[in-house]
Amino acid sequence: MPPRVNPTARHERLGAELRKLRERAGLTARAAAELLGTDQAQMSNMEAGRVGASAERVRRLASHYACEDEALIDALVTMATERIRGWWEEYRTTLPRNFLDLSELEFHATTMRTIKVVEIPGIMQTERHARAVFDYYPPPLPPEDLEARVSHRVQRRIVLDRERPPLIEAVIHEAALRMTVGGAATAREQLRFLLELSSHPTISIRVIPFTAGQFAGPGVSMLYLGGPVPQLDTVQVDTPLTGVFMDAEAQLGRYRTLYAKVESASLGVADTRDFIHRLARDL
Repeated sequence: MPPRVNPTARHERLGAELRKLRERAGLTARAAAELLGTDQAQMSNMEAGRVGASAERVRRLASHYACEDEALIDALVTMATERIRGWWEEYRTTLPRNFLDLSELEFHATTMRTIKVVEIPGIMQTERHARAVFDYYPPPLPPEDLEARVSHRVQRRIVLDRERPPLIEAVIHEAALRMTVGGAATAREQLRFLLELSSHPTISIRVIPFTAGQFAGPGVSMLYLGGPVPQLDTVQVDTPLTGVFMDAEAQLGRYRTLYAKVESASLGVADTRDFIHRLARDL
């Protein structure tokens, strides 16, 4: 089978995890390839996500690498064998890859924790709010591209309809809630939608008020996606042009600590609902 031209984030993550296991075992790609009866080029493609790995190969490699973490091995086998054509595939020819990678990661996430200071979390934006956001940055998007971005952002909430939806925790700064993106009517609708989402059994929303003196992170913005095992967690950090995905153990640990620190500066869930209700009433 020829190498994939455009491997997904999930393909690449599987390959990266296999590479980490090999490196911890102190084996070269050539040595690992010989254990599978293949060549170094094939092994390199597998570890880059350009070539698939069967369940049998994943388990053989884990055995050769002396990996005894059965939960991790089972999770990697699932990644290798699942055949899911996600809803985001319809956007593959119209949206940049990072949009699709985020959708795929959210679809498979068991938990989602996000911090936003000057914007509403994407998965919680109303259609009108999302349109105002995408319509803001120059140069103007062609109408069909704008509609694709808005439609994709709204559809990300499909994860809430899963049989076992992910646990979603959002910490949002008061600054983001007070911005009248799209005008007062759109902002009011957005606040009311946050109140509606906060009643969902798997969603927790907390606000950091301007008066929270222990908060000093105006540039903080992150989305932490929990995997089936901790080693498969991913964090997305926004940049001016795109979102960057990170999965190194040290990076994940840093952002788990950051989330806990920011959360400690926020209001409780009930106080947050009262806070948002007052903001919406005063608009």
